[in-house]
Amino acid sequence: MRIVAVYNIKGGVGKTATAVNLAYLAARTGRRTLIWDLDPQGAASFYFRIKPKIKGGSKKLIKGKRDFDGLIKGTDFENLDLLPADFSYRHMDLLLDDAKKPTHQLQRLLRPLSEEYDYVFLDCPPSISLVSENVFAAADILLLPMIPTTLSIRTLSQLVDFFRQHSHKGIRVLPFFSMVDRRKNMHLDVMQNLPKKLKGMLTAYVPYASDVERMGIHRTPVGEFAPDSLAAKAYEALWREVSARR
Repeated sequence: MRIVAVYNIKGGVGKTATAVNLAYLAARTGRRTLIWDLDPQGAASFYFRIKPKIKGGSKKLIKGKRDFDGLIKGTDFENLDLLPADFSYRHMDLLLDDAKKPTHQLQRLLRPLSEEYDYVFLDCPPSISLVSENVFAAADILLLPMIPTTLSIRTLSQLVDFFRQHSHKGIRVLPFFSMVDRRKNMHLDVMQNLPKKLKGMLTAYVPYASDVERMGIHRTPVGEFAPDSLAAKAYEALWREVSARR
């Protein structure tokens, strides 16, 4: 089982759209796939038409009084399941802080799923917190969408500094450009220059596209309602590159 966390300190960079579309593509290629909506806003749950609610909330889950049986929901797509968000996730940091080995609780919860799933995608909230440290400990790949702007580069530098200070050697950090507008000179300049300085940058990128925004109307991945669109092709290219990484 490979765990792919879609993460950024910043919000509004396309994390949820990436997690939803890549999980959909993984399932479409026959991989048994789970997406866990860790964001209390519940956007991934909304896209899959599933109520953002788990019985007992996050407290019972973290304290070991509930396992994933009965909480995981099937989606409309074969091979693709969802562990919904819950508004109680906003308190997850406090619950994790009270647990033994507080940075390894998500890893503990996910471990029993290794026989059931080939891929688990984590749609992460935008923060540096105990939740994100759990994500770093559990994930094999940290997929980092970033808009090609100065502020995004600064945010990336903050994350790199954090990893230097906290030894997370088992995780691969894979940044890629998201919400790219090729009409903007700044976007073009950053896309040309940053990969020369940053090791591991993916070549696939996702354009700024109305089809991604229309996911909220159709409540389904782009590949379902606009399979020939630039956005759908971009996510396919991104998935090929991510799935090829070992």
